Amino acid sequence: MSVFKRISNLIMPLLLFLWWVLLPACGPEGTVPEKITVATDATMVPMSFMNDQGAIDGFDRALMEAVAKEAGLELEMVNVEWAGLLGGLITGKYDAAISSITILKERRKKVAFSTPYLKSGLSIVVRKETQGISSLDDLMRKNKMVGAQRGTTAYFYLKDHPAIRSMGYESHGHAVQDLINGELDAVVGESTGTLYYKNKDKPVFAKIKMVGEILTDEYYGIAIRKDNPALVKALDKALQTLLANGTVAKLHQQWDLGQAAVIPAPGEQPTSG
Repeated sequence: MSVFKRISNLIMPLLLFLWWVLLPACGPEGTVPEKITVATDATMVPMSFMNDQGAIDGFDRALMEAVAKEAGLELEMVNVEWAGLLGGLITGKYDAAISSITILKERRKKVAFSTPYLKSGLSIVVRKETQGISSLDDLMRKNKMVGAQRGTTAYFYLKDHPAIRSMGYESHGHAVQDLINGELDAVVGESTGTLYYKNKDKPVFAKIKMVGEILTDEYYGIAIRKDNPALVKALDKALQTLLANGTVAKLHQQWDLGQAAVIPAPGEQPTSG
């Protein structure tokens, strides 16, 4: 027997053993990386925004840091425009995304979601002096022009009500500015959006008001790449731990979210998501 054949006979069993041991880690469940990249649209105080030091800040950032720590993962966060948030996640640019992303049935077809960490909803904002508008019916009946940020649940909500005249904007803030300037009669957006002006731009907050009841129940979740179930499981397990031990409640209080967004009850899930 040649030396080469003897070496082959010794090595092949070892290679087969290593293949058998390592195969489960590389199987359909995927692997949990040591470091994850998470995208957010940092344009909305207090949820996700750029602070005075040029760093991503806010409730979503703080929550993601706590989730990563609980899961034993290193975290890198990147600021991405809303329009490219889920698209970048689907194409593998990021491992996850957190940015007050509503859990929707249509989105579940393309990305996985964690357990919901907040429940919010859409609301109507008008100029401070506006009277007689407190519902969608008022907007329709009076033929009012309503703005919303493109690609958001508010935008799709208005499209589902074609009797309401509507206009799309690249950002919620641009719509609010047009409202103040008289180009719009109302803006529909996340109720947490009004907190931006309460906390960061009081001159603007003094010119607007939220009217009527919350229009929808929306549940926010961490969006995660569907092709890595192991990461989905790890992040969701960490989040559930933080919901159970009161960490999420402490962050809710720290960032003064009030009634604009509440923590879902244990096991509470979106009925249509």
